[in-house]
Amino acid sequence: MENLDISKFGGTSVKDFESMLSSYKVVVANPNTRVVVISACSGVTNILVELASGACSAQKTEELIAKLRSIHTEIIEKLDNQDDLKANLEAHLKEIYDLTQEANMGRSDELTDRIVSHGELMSTYIFTALFNFMGTKAQWFDIRNIMRTDSNFGCAAPLVEVLKAQCQEKLLPLYADGESIVITQGFIGANSEGQTTTLGRGGSDYSAALLGEALNAATISIWTDVPGVYTTDPRLVPHAKPISELTYLEAAEMATFGAKILHPSTLVPAVRRGIPVYVGSSREPEKGGTWVRPKTESHPAFRAVALRKNQTLIVLASPKMVGASGFLASVFSVFAKYKKSVDLVSTSEVSIAVTLDAGTNTSGQSSISESMLEELRRFCHVKVETGLSLVAIIGNEMSNLPGITTQAFDSINRYAVRMICYGASNHNLCFLLKSDEAVAALVEIHKHLLE
Repeated sequence: MENLDISKFGGTSVKDFESMLSSYKVVVANPNTRVVVISACSGVTNILVELASGACSAQKTEELIAKLRSIHTEIIEKLDNQDDLKANLEAHLKEIYDLTQEANMGRSDELTDRIVSHGELMSTYIFTALFNFMGTKAQWFDIRNIMRTDSNFGCAAPLVEVLKAQCQEKLLPLYADGESIVITQGFIGANSEGQTTTLGRGGSDYSAALLGEALNAATISIWTDVPGVYTTDPRLVPHAKPISELTYLEAAEMATFGAKILHPSTLVPAVRRGIPVYVGSSREPEKGGTWVRPKTESHPAFRAVALRKNQTLIVLASPKMVGASGFLASVFSVFAKYKKSVDLVSTSEVSIAVTLDAGTNTSGQSSISESMLEELRRFCHVKVETGLSLVAIIGNEMSNLPGITTQAFDSINRYAVRMICYGASNHNLCFLLKSDEAVAALVEIHKHLLE
């Protein structure tokens, strides 16, 4: 299709029957939407991660399975073919239960991916039934048949060329008649051996963008519970304002530094193909949203403020740094070995300070390992600080405009800043602060620069 749209709906957009019905109406309102990517119903992935932890008692397991049954049954009871839908749900719940027993004997990332994948499998099966219940032709498709990835369970990397070939062969013919709608899963995939993998938390946006690239889509639509991208999180700052348009670069900076509307990797496939991305509310599509494009008409110095919680500061010190070459290379080779992406960097004569995201993958395990820290300690003193958050000011040509730093520093002069990063990019200015002060600082910065 020349004007093909790939639409993705997040967990809050399919959390119950009313939300699914709103999402259905969004899909049928756009005749160009032929491929729909769905997340698990809101709250389901968290339950599945807990079940996969290997630490659930028999009673806790039964309680969590009952929650999963309740979330999905509430929707099923409003549809036809309830017996078939309930039988499908019970089959998934039985497999989740059996896999949980395996996890209790010894958890693994591979087993975790198998467990958490059921969230998307269940939600898409029910969402497909809703379409047929409403009289719209739709078919369920298992994304694992085409979304080929490596075997890095918990945060797998897609094999883009393989995906493209598989899409053309297996997915495109399903909607080529211009009438059918394909409903499939975000977040999950499979390696070359057919084992289930996941793309990491938030990976449903990435899945949609990868499909958009592989199918030469004209647009990618990301539907959530707010009408577009705001100048900051409106739940934290009531005066946050919607942004009508963003460049790829601005949106990528916002996603990287904590804005949760878009997954940080989402825009990579869109940028490669030059596909515009639309972000809107499935509950209130009439309110409009945000277009993310290669270029925009406006280029404000300050566009938005983002908050990234759960940051770890690692300070690496050694007298050997003075006048020495290769020290930085040694440090970053360790981070590369453990596949750690460094966010901020600051150096002095005898030390380096770096920040890492201390979040967890789908296994619930910390992303910063003790073995990595031990390896760093072999050639330098290592100090680890936690309880920190990153506040990032996103804008345009910031380092080329006079007075920018004065305005930014004035807005944050009430707070102790642990680290500052500025100059490496014209598009961001970052502050590292104590987590218990970060939200207040975010409010203050937004007030001074964007209101």
